[in-house]
Amino acid sequence: MPPLRTALLQSSGTPGDIVKNLEILDAHAARAAAAGAGLLICPEMFLTGYAIGDAVPRLAETADGASAQAVAEIAARHGIAVLYGYPERGTGADAERVYNAAQLVGADGTRLANYRKTHLFGCFEQERFTPGDEPVVQAELGGLRIGLLICYDVEFPENVRAHALAGTDLLVVPTAQMHPFQFVAEKLVPVRAFESQMYVAYVNRTGPEGEFDFVGLSCLAGPDGIARARAGHGEELVIGDADPDFLAASRAANPYLRDRRPGLYASLAR
Repeated sequence: MPPLRTALLQSSGTPGDIVKNLEILDAHAARAAAAGAGLLICPEMFLTGYAIGDAVPRLAETADGASAQAVAEIAARHGIAVLYGYPERGTGADAERVYNAAQLVGADGTRLANYRKTHLFGCFEQERFTPGDEPVVQAELGGLRIGLLICYDVEFPENVRAHALAGTDLLVVPTAQMHPFQFVAEKLVPVRAFESQMYVAYVNRTGPEGEFDFVGLSCLAGPDGIARARAGHGEELVIGDADPDFLAASRAANPYLRDRRPGLYASLAR
């Protein structure tokens, strides 16, 4: 089975301007597809910007809203799957709630998966978003099982291990990770990939935005704990391969998941 060439778009776009961010996405989807990528991953809240404060409710859209349709058209036009972060407005009885969400759209424009961030970081998020309650969201793409988390979620080992036990091969993590926590991008993410035997694509925003200063350092980490692609601190599109054959060999050689003793871990659920 061929590797899934994966493009990581490290960009903060233009906060507050959905139209401009869709234009940026369109341009990079063309670049990524031309480089042979089958998947383009954007950062957390890429559609609207992260530090948009009280504009969150105004800019939030449903998972099938106008922007979702625009992303689907971009994906289909360039023949590349797209994962993007956005503020999701609920529907029906849930219509007053807004979630920090990420949606995966297939290369034919079909919406494949939508995930709502389960662990909200700091007062900024906790005051504006409702936490999601579905810990493992997956979709099939390019012969791999894709799993979705968002930023702070990946810092909880339980989240990543739950994906490992559910068979996730490539965990995509759009993020908005800021100073002084760059060690998460540099050290923690490759360790998560190694200890749970999967690829992890961690895709960050970059530079100053409101009260935050995002560190960049996006990476695609392999199950051996080595980054296949690593961005610097600025705007950048980096590309790496998630290789199912290498993943299978790594899992066969690494005993972590086989040697678990779940009966000893009951206290972790408290």
